[in-house]
Amino acid sequence: MHFARSESLYLLWTIPLLGGFFAWALHRRRQKLEKLIARPLLPQLCQEFSWIKVILRALLLLSFFTFAILALSRPQWGSRMEAIRRHGVDIIAALDTSYSMNAEDMAPSRLAKAKSEIRTLIGKLKGDRIGLVSFAGNAIVQSPLTLDYGAAALFLDMASTEIIPEPGTSLAHAIQTASSAFIARETKYKVLVIFTDGEDLEGQVEASIQKAKEAGVIIYTVGIGTPEGKPIPVRDSKGDIIEYRKDPNGQVVISALGERTLAQIATATGGRFFRASTSESEIDEIDDEIAKLEKKELESRFLQNFEDQFQYPLALAILFLTAEMWISEKRKPGLGLLRRIRFESQTAKATKPSGICGLNF
Repeated sequence: MHFARSESLYLLWTIPLLGGFFAWALHRRRQKLEKLIARPLLPQLCQEFSWIKVILRALLLLSFFTFAILALSRPQWGSRMEAIRRHGVDIIAALDTSYSMNAEDMAPSRLAKAKSEIRTLIGKLKGDRIGLVSFAGNAIVQSPLTLDYGAAALFLDMASTEIIPEPGTSLAHAIQTASSAFIARETKYKVLVIFTDGEDLEGQVEASIQKAKEAGVIIYTVGIGTPEGKPIPVRDSKGDIIEYRKDPNGQVVISALGERTLAQIATATGGRFFRASTSESEIDEIDDEIAKLEKKELESRFLQNFEDQFQYPLALAILFLTAEMWISEKRKPGLGLLRRIRFESQTAKATKPSGICGLNF
């Protein structure tokens, strides 16, 4: 048994508070009566009033709130077996985390823009596996291929320009590492989407492209940045810019989008090059391209799904509320008391204020 909305269970902490409030209200009610009526006279004047029923009504209200909260939490138990089959392709998103991705020609920065594009891509996937590779001077598989899009998004959030200790930008390492993350025996169903500013400082990318093509990898490239470029800021621990990166000659480095390199990589493997835009329409185009590719069965398994059972605590909550509404605070006199009540009614009417024992303070 578990709860689909377990966060609602925190409301159960209000039940003891509500119980304490009922106890305080009952005690205050008793004190009010004792101020109006002398304590020796209470049994005579309040014969038809039942404190037990007052307490019972409070308990029924507490039970109503308890089971209403349980129903709100959607308890689930029991299970059924169901077959799940997914068809799609394997997609690796390669994210450039080199220092040049800190340039701000795309707000708020190239890296933030690239991560936003990948999130949009993940949000469009339906049955495709997604993996994440981060690269700078080297490359690492940050998230292996998975159908858990939430987990992939968490790994993406962790990516930064500090994740790869080796500086520089090596598109060759990115392509090699991504290609090795696919299933080696397959020669199709493989898509690599590279998000980068296109500055390849290491070179030797042609051999990696050829190996990826032979392995059946289709590469799409998304250029992050502008052809005009921007300097690369260096920030302190507070996030303030303290200077801009410089070359060995002391000149400020202007990092520009390398469109030609990215276009060559994409066309060599049957893919396409896109420039990142504020509308991220290029992700829609990539998604359309992927949708046209041949799919494979990525997963075939049986899942146990818990059944919603909220109707049971909800029915009990309604039952307790109905019972509370129907219970009166008046005591039902026994047969032996009827004669006594009739006898005392003649004198009690003159002295007993109407409904005084039922005061609701």
